[in-house]
Amino acid sequence: MIQLTMTTTLNIEGMSCQHCAAHVKEALEAVAGVLSANVDLEKKNARVEHNDSVSLETMKAAVSEAGYESP
Repeated sequence: MIQLTMTTTLNIEGMSCQHCAAHVKEALEAVAGVLSANVDLEKKNARVEHNDSVSLETMKAAVSEAGYESP
């Protein structure tokens, strides 16, 4: 089975410092199928490269479990 690589941008609320951004990055990159996550504190978002098997709900759940919101 061939998996496609996709890029998704998630808006994230609740980050206030680089430590927060690092925590979100770590949480997203721990999701199976996520290849990388680049978190932008100023824009309050994360650009996530992932396999097409990773759902938006799974990524949002990881952000929520880390203590932040992705509306």
